[in-house]
Amino acid sequence: MQMEHACGDDTAAQRRHGSGMTDIPILLLAAGLSSRMGQQDKLMQIIDGEPLLRRAARTAQRAAPVIVALPSAPHPRHDALESLGVVKVEIPDADEGMNASLRGALSHVSTDAPAAMVLLADLPDITSEDLIAVLASVKAHPDNLIWRGSTANGKPGHPVVFDQSLFQHLRKLTGDAGAQSVVRAHAGNVHLHALPGQNALLDLDTPEDWAAWRAKRGT
Repeated sequence: MQMEHACGDDTAAQRRHGSGMTDIPILLLAAGLSSRMGQQDKLMQIIDGEPLLRRAARTAQRAAPVIVALPSAPHPRHDALESLGVVKVEIPDADEGMNASLRGALSHVSTDAPAAMVLLADLPDITSEDLIAVLASVKAHPDNLIWRGSTANGKPGHPVVFDQSLFQHLRKLTGDAGAQSVVRAHAGNVHLHALPGQNALLDLDTPEDWAAWRAKRGT
């Protein structure tokens, strides 16, 4: 069994070596209910004059093609992405949790894609440079199946890149736990790439989170 797994890893590594960075799309998960924000939508909060969702999509676009999982239209999040040229995917069962979004976005990934990056839309400090660095680690560390960002002190976070060989497992996920079960199952084939500060982990789920972040940012 171990020899079979090793051969599969070699094939995956060879496939990735022959591909460009933009062959790895970014799946931006933005179909969640934002339930901890009360009557507000966290992805429509304004940062530097634009909604967080639009800002996140533009950040991702500077690194790779972007597929965005969204609530069913009509919804303000669709309008927030107007003219950006991203692929919009409606998730009718978004209330199931994060994995409905993951499955829906993954269904639009080309069969030729060597891997796919999963990115949450509510990470306000993630930069294009961060995403590009994690994408670059795919080629720099080809003997892995998962590559993910971490905090500066090594705590795993986002984004997370999954090799194509894991897509079949991701498509079977249900509920709101994300892909943690897949990551755990392949813990020996995970590469962590440290990103500055708390960029890989800081998310804003509540009004209090937003107030603290804005206060720290001075806005």
